[in-house]
Amino acid sequence: MREIHTPLDDTTISSTFAGEQVCITGKIFAARDAAHKRLVELINAGERLPFDFDGQVVFYAGPVPAKPGKVIGPIGPTTSGRMDAYSPLLISKGLKVMIGKGNRNREVVDGIIKHRGLYLAAIGGAAALMAKCVKSAKIIAFDDLGTEALWELSVEKLPLVVAIDSKGRNIFSIN
Repeated sequence: MREIHTPLDDTTISSTFAGEQVCITGKIFAARDAAHKRLVELINAGERLPFDFDGQVVFYAGPVPAKPGKVIGPIGPTTSGRMDAYSPLLISKGLKVMIGKGNRNREVVDGIIKHRGLYLAAIGGAAALMAKCVKSAKIIAFDDLGTEALWELSVEKLPLVVAIDSKGRNIFSIN
């Protein structure tokens, strides 16, 4: 399994292929649909975003609160289709990689191809195991949303599968 580090650059992205197993190490962001809606509202209002999207990774997840002595509670992927209405705009603003589960709509795939990004699939049901890859976690925006806030995570060797690569090859398509 190849380890890739954030933020991802075009060389790494273009050399990563659908079906490949990778693990991510570095800073990523976690956000679900409520946070995505707010990010789009900020963009539409011309306001500053809580982080620079260039080369960044967003994990579609809302972590469970941490138990005492733990960095984070279980953190697993949510259904990516819930973010499809927001993703094309975020991709156009520099977002390079999205992590979730399930297929994406045509507009998102087109955005991934146009802006040379990736969509990575995480294993549903493995939230407790994924939490072991999180080395630090903090809310950076929208704290009123609780677990659906925007989180900054530091991860080490988070295991994933490339679901859609920068050329549009898609593990969900049967050709």
